Amino acid sequence: MAKKEQELFDVLRASGLRTKVARMLSQSAGKAGAKRSKALSTSAENLREVASSIDKRAVDPKRSAAGKKAAQTRKRNAAKRSAAAKKGARTRAKSK
Repeated sequence: MAKKEQELFDVLRASGLRTKVARMLSQSAGKAGAKRSKALSTSAENLREVASSIDKRAVDPKRSAAGKKAAQTRKRNAAKRSAAAKKGARTRAKSK
């Protein structure tokens, strides 16, 4: 790989892209030609779509109804475990 290709490869790998995909993109960026250019543009557009999809999921602060219900259930079960542990500790303390 040429220096520019290697730099692009390193940037893509650092951003979390898989090795094979990063290598293919960096090599096609280094070669000239209409087909390569079109393929590279298509790949870049796909990466942008994926990035925007990730942003949408990360930014959305609302939790789904199922997620809220699950959180309540975990909290309720934790309270039950805590109460049972406290009761057991009191019982053990009495027996000594």
